[in-house]
Amino acid sequence: MSAGSRVTPAPPAKRKAVTLSSLAEKKALGEPIVMVTAYDYPSAQVAEEAGVDLVLVGDSGAMTVLGYPSTVPVSLEEMLMLSAAARRGLSTPLLVGDLPFGSYEASDEQAIATAQRFVKDAGCDAVKLERGGVCAARAKAIVDAGIPVMGHVGLTPQTATALGGYRSQGRTAERAMQVLEDALALQEAGCFAIVFEAVPSEFTELVMPLIEVPVIGIGAGPATDGQVLVFHDLLGIYDGHAARFVKRYGDVRQAMIEGVEAFAREVRERRYPEPEHGYTMAPDEVARLRGLVSRLAADRAHA
Repeated sequence: MSAGSRVTPAPPAKRKAVTLSSLAEKKALGEPIVMVTAYDYPSAQVAEEAGVDLVLVGDSGAMTVLGYPSTVPVSLEEMLMLSAAARRGLSTPLLVGDLPFGSYEASDEQAIATAQRFVKDAGCDAVKLERGGVCAARAKAIVDAGIPVMGHVGLTPQTATALGGYRSQGRTAERAMQVLEDALALQEAGCFAIVFEAVPSEFTELVMPLIEVPVIGIGAGPATDGQVLVFHDLLGIYDGHAARFVKRYGDVRQAMIEGVEAFAREVRERRYPEPEHGYTMAPDEVARLRGLVSRLAADRAHA
């Protein structure tokens, strides 16, 4: 190599798209799975650049971006809009759309039709639904229709009222067995993964040997195959109540407030915009425009 020659660094290796098979392989190899929520194009881009494995367009967006008091009021159309926006910002992670309350429980036909819209209209790779019982039957119908399904047990926000509020589930042996039965029913229905939310760590450790598909935890302890947090919680964007399991990795909301405050201050002090923020005209065009404006002003004065 001659003196002064430079070695061009190799471009970063392009990540392979995450698939159901690669998630199953991660579980088999004991490689932790990373999932975050995202509800729009820019947050999906951040998730993409950060290299997460799955992005969930969760119905938690009802509260974090749409301002509803709970997940229940969000509509199917709103969830499809959020999911389509996230899809445009992603290429590598698997995209999962959350079926909103009231969009899948009534019948297998309703569940399939709703899931098909998430795939066809919003570009999702899979869908998620909550609870076992009759919802496990709905999950099976969707899977049989050719659409991958992620299950969700433990604290299921869509039915939090029936569970006694937003609180940990499975804290007695009997209730823990009910959560396990829900998980096993979803696994039997063909779900490719299951979310465990707000359940005791001891429960998770005991039942993991029975769960053959990847388990993504949120407030379920370290024994799960992966973890998920809400984008707005982990970055400190959402100002609402934060659950015990939330760890904040940033304080983006405060940075946003400070940025807008600085903008408002400079506008009020007439320090923004500065010359570099504007556009210019050639001097001869300015002179011509001045003449045209003067004639217009004179005409209007004599009208």
